[in-house]
Order: sequence, then structure tokens, then C-alpha cells
Amino acid sequence: MNFAITGVAGYIAPRHLKAIKETGHNLVAALDPHDSVGLLDGYFPDASFFVEFERFERHLDLLHRKSESERVHFLSICSPNFLHDSHIRLALRLGADAICEKPIVLNPWNLDALETVEKETGRKVYTVLQLRTHPSIIELKRKVETAIKSQPDKKFDISLDYITSRGLWYDFSWKGSVEKSGGVATNIGIHFFDMLIWIFGSPVHSRILANSKRSMKGELELENAFVKWNLSINYDDLPESVKSAGKRTYRSIKIDGEELEFTEGFTELHTVVYRDILDGKGYGIYDARPSIQLAYQIRNGIEF
Repeated sequence: MNFAITGVAGYIAPRHLKAIKETGHNLVAALDPHDSVGLLDGYFPDASFFVEFERFERHLDLLHRKSESERVHFLSICSPNFLHDSHIRLALRLGADAICEKPIVLNPWNLDALETVEKETGRKVYTVLQLRTHPSIIELKRKVETAIKSQPDKKFDISLDYITSRGLWYDFSWKGSVEKSGGVATNIGIHFFDMLIWIFGSPVHSRILANSKRSMKGELELENAFVKWNLSINYDDLPESVKSAGKRTYRSIKIDGEELEFTEGFTELHTVVYRDILDGKGYGIYDARPSIQLAYQIRNGIEF
């Protein structure tokens, strides 16, 4: 299979390049307005590289018109969140499937439009919900399902703290713009909201306790859980033990007071996601919708 990628100079792109290589496929084209992309030499040195979207689109269109063996079959989308919608449409219109980083889009109604394009083109939008492939998370889901079978009315008590400190640069990048990234709840929280909904069921009630550009807190009731969540990119919010250890990220999920251990194994999960997609088992728009809806509501202060 032939792949192309957008946002190849970004933070998450190396995991996608690694996944494409490890699954035995080829990258034929890459796009990024920034040209610091020497990492391509370690993966696909012969891939065509573009800094302008228009030339990238034209190249993919030419490949599409040449032959089945030369066209792009998958477009991996690692570009900033606000560009995902446009890049997905490019993939589908060129007869390729899209593999898009979270979130697929920022607003729920954009998913409706993409579903329409899926039907028109016969192509598929896949998303990277890698926490669903983590062995510890899969085991937790199994345990929860077993517990609920024996106690249908059980509600788990969950506390989620995710503090991943970012410097001043963050505020001046696209990630610091709520309009472009979706803010803290979407940019760093959506991974965990998706995981919690996947395991504990649909949202029932949501309340926001604190809301600033760099941190948020709230309470969330799911079908089978009460969740207190705390998201931050402020270094000062890190526990002292984490600071003294020279670390800048703190991740904690406690379920009925018991810590869930899932700190290892993250770097390999994208390859697992790609293998699932290539086997026809990947997650799509339907799967991504609940967390996108919730993040949108939190971002806009909509309580229910």
C-alpha cells in the first residue's frame, strides 16, 4: 500500500512513520510547512516532500490518475487539529482512506458532513484511539464488564489527573489557540475522555469546576462511573515528587481508590492501530463521536 502524510514535521508524526514502515508499506509523499524533516531519511528517504498544500494536492491527484499501483491508498493526518477536516476530505476525494490523529474534528456537526463524504466516495475515515489498544486498558474494560454483569447498578469512583507541563511556546503555537486546537479539554483530554466513555459508558451529567486557557477541572457522570477530572499544562500543578524527580508529566487514574498502571508501552501502540486498520478492524467516526461531543460541550461551558 502507498501512504502519504500531512504534518510530517510534527510531534506525533514519527509514530506514524514507524507504523507505516513496520507494517511493510511505503510512504510516497509528505507535507509540512516546516522543512525540518530530516527524520524522513530514517524511514522513507525517497518520499516526495512538499511545504505547500496546493503542490502536495496536485501531486497526489497526478498519482491518483496514473495507476492503482502508484496512487495513494491511505493518507495519514498528523497536521494541526483545525486542518484535519480539510485533509480528510482530500483523502476521500482522491479515493484514499484517511487515518487521522485525534480529534478527527473539533465540532460534532463536522462529523456529519464527513459521514456524507464517506458515503459519496465509498472511502473510510479511521482515527487513532490508541489507548483502546493498550493491554492494561483492555484488561480494565474486561474487569469492568464482568463487575457490571454481577452488579448492574454499580458506579465506579474515578479520579483522573493528567498534567503535562508545556512552556511559554505553547501559548504562541496553534495548540494555544482554542479555535485551532480545541483547548486543553480537546488537545490533551480527549484521549482520556474516549477511554473512559469506552469502558464506563455514555455521559449522563457534566459539570465544569474550573476553566482557564491552561487548565480545567470538572465532574463527569458516566453510565457506570463518577469521574473527577483535572487537566493542566502548568508546571506548577505537578506534584512535588514529580518535580523533584526531574519529570514534567504526571498521569494518574484511580478507580475506587486503586491506581491504574499504564505508564509503559505507549510508543508501540500506533503500529497496533495501523495493523488493525489494515486488517479492516480500525475505529472510525462512529467510535470517535462521543468524546468529540463531550469535549465540545466542556470547551463551550455546556453543562448537562
